[in-house]
Amino acid sequence: MSDTENTPDPQAPAGSAIPAPATVPAGAPTGATVSGQPAAGQPAEPPSRWRLAFNEIIGGSVMISILAVVLAMVAGGILIAVTDENVQKAAGYFFARPGDTFAEIWKAVSGAYVALFQGSVFNPNRKDFVDVIKPITETLTFATPLIAAGLGVGLAFRVGMFNIGGRGQMLIAAACAGWVGFTLHLPWGIHLVVAIIAGVVGGGIWGGIAGLLKARTGAHEVIVTIMLNYVAFYLVSYLLRTPVLQAPGSNNPKSPPIDPTAVLPDILGPQFNLHLGFILVIAATVFVWWLLNRSALGFKFRAVGLNPNAARVAGIDVKNMYVYAMLISGGLVGLAGVFQVLGTVTTGFSSGIDAGIGFDAITVALLGRSKPWGIFIAGILFGAFKAGGFAMQASQGIPIDIVLVVQSLIVLFIAAPPLVRAVFRLPDPANPKKPKAPKSPRPAVTREAVAAK
Repeated sequence: MSDTENTPDPQAPAGSAIPAPATVPAGAPTGATVSGQPAAGQPAEPPSRWRLAFNEIIGGSVMISILAVVLAMVAGGILIAVTDENVQKAAGYFFARPGDTFAEIWKAVSGAYVALFQGSVFNPNRKDFVDVIKPITETLTFATPLIAAGLGVGLAFRVGMFNIGGRGQMLIAAACAGWVGFTLHLPWGIHLVVAIIAGVVGGGIWGGIAGLLKARTGAHEVIVTIMLNYVAFYLVSYLLRTPVLQAPGSNNPKSPPIDPTAVLPDILGPQFNLHLGFILVIAATVFVWWLLNRSALGFKFRAVGLNPNAARVAGIDVKNMYVYAMLISGGLVGLAGVFQVLGTVTTGFSSGIDAGIGFDAITVALLGRSKPWGIFIAGILFGAFKAGGFAMQASQGIPIDIVLVVQSLIVLFIAAPPLVRAVFRLPDPANPKKPKAPKSPRPAVTREAVAAK
């Protein structure tokens, strides 16, 4: 080191020290400093792969879906507390005895959600083992058509199409399967298979109409499927007043009961309502997973859903993909109608056989992120809401509308991931924060630099 660098500056204030330049040890890599920080002009070190994985887990779509359900349950608890009569009475003298109000709030909310759990999973208060496990079977029974319809809606989502015609597709499928079920008299097994095929084909054709119109005329599938819902509803309502579907000798718009040979058999025995449709919907989930992730047609579906223009340039017939997607989507939604008419309501169906499942399937597909197994889990969750909602109403006197509000809030939070991330302070894995580059060290002050000034 030269004498110039060690000589103090005569013009510097008394007591001040001039920092010496940092030295780099021999053998250190270029751009490194003694402190270990990157030198000036060097790029900052990217976050570790473990940090990226952690951000992906806590900020990914799965966690957003779970937290959306949590937020909806919290909001539902607030509504339960606000509408409870005992809470309102205790709130009248809140400032005199605030503990009573909080006790009533806890009693109302915990009682409601305990009833929801006991009505949808299991009820330990019942003595008979059949009654203890019956709630979970009711949940799976409600979930069966929801999963089937959700798979159809989710498949359309993956192709970039919005299939909200679930109601019409279910009605047509139920009419076709029901007609085969009470008109044809075939042997056991064959009769059931023919009825299921008739329902799936009917739903597929009704959904394929929307895909064909979009492919050939450019008509938007949302408008077309909404109109087809009305067409299907009034068509089935008309047929239920004619000898085609109406029960003989009846003045009510209701079909005859389904022949026992066409009814979906019970899985666990006559004491439970769970039928063979649950096994079939598991097979349908596996099929959709294979179709989207392991087949050439599924690859084309996903390519069209990501970018139809790029898919067209790559040689994929986008118009045909729209038709194929809506055919399969309609068939899956139609399978939900088949489960309703051959498994749940076997004594005769009316124009309300869809029971709102066609629209609930949109929520299930959104919560499941349009992935087959995600839809399967979301369908079971909404089945639990339906089964437990009746228990809440019966045991706690809570309106069933509260459950509908919770379902609607789930859709709201699912559609607004930034809101969920803001509430729970989660990172956005799509836009990870870049680490700040370290400040460059101050250059050493030498006598020549001071003299130059």
